[in-house]
Amino acid sequence: MEKNIARYIDHTLLRPDAEERMIVSLCQEAIEHQFAAVCIPPCYVKLAAGLLYEQKVKVATVIGFPFGYQTAEVKFFETHKALGAGASEIDMVMNLAAFKSKQYAAVENEIGELATLCHFKNARLKVIIETALLSEKEIIKACQMCTEAEADFVKTSTGFASRGASVADILLLRANLPAHIRIKASGGIRDFAFAQELIAAGADRIGTSAGLQLIQHEK
Repeated sequence: MEKNIARYIDHTLLRPDAEERMIVSLCQEAIEHQFAAVCIPPCYVKLAAGLLYEQKVKVATVIGFPFGYQTAEVKFFETHKALGAGASEIDMVMNLAAFKSKQYAAVENEIGELATLCHFKNARLKVIIETALLSEKEIIKACQMCTEAEADFVKTSTGFASRGASVADILLLRANLPAHIRIKASGGIRDFAFAQELIAAGADRIGTSAGLQLIQHEK
């Protein structure tokens, strides 16, 4: 059993009514408990980057969130602005509409362009593939595309679909990704035992708004 779950957690606040004071509290909690990252709306990246300056906690934000069907140009601009404001990790929603339409080259090119931009800025790209909306065959295809496009992580969910991460999702991702591409499980993870199961299955990060609840259970 993982003894320090805090280091896996992306302490997340992506509510549409997230207030500045909530982001300040989130960052303070992340410092206190040494979470891996905070995951916040793009409009708060500059604030969080200032609060977390010289801390080990990463600043992650979301791009093309939550549905992913913005154009590649818009996502590139969003990412450029977020990196400039101080983000060190980008959680980008794959264009599911294009993927479902079998426009695989366009989707892979988009991921590749954003990965190149992130890596140029010494940042990481996490690609949200929304496993709840994909078949096993489609999940495997998405893994292949993320690998070719040099993404750093594949992330299961936005938290806006019918379900979030499952152990089966993580096992399938791990079986179809090279070892250097990491996995972020997210969506509905509020139970310590479930988080442990996801980590045991191969998750490298846990995206959750219940980080405090998880670490309190650990104690």
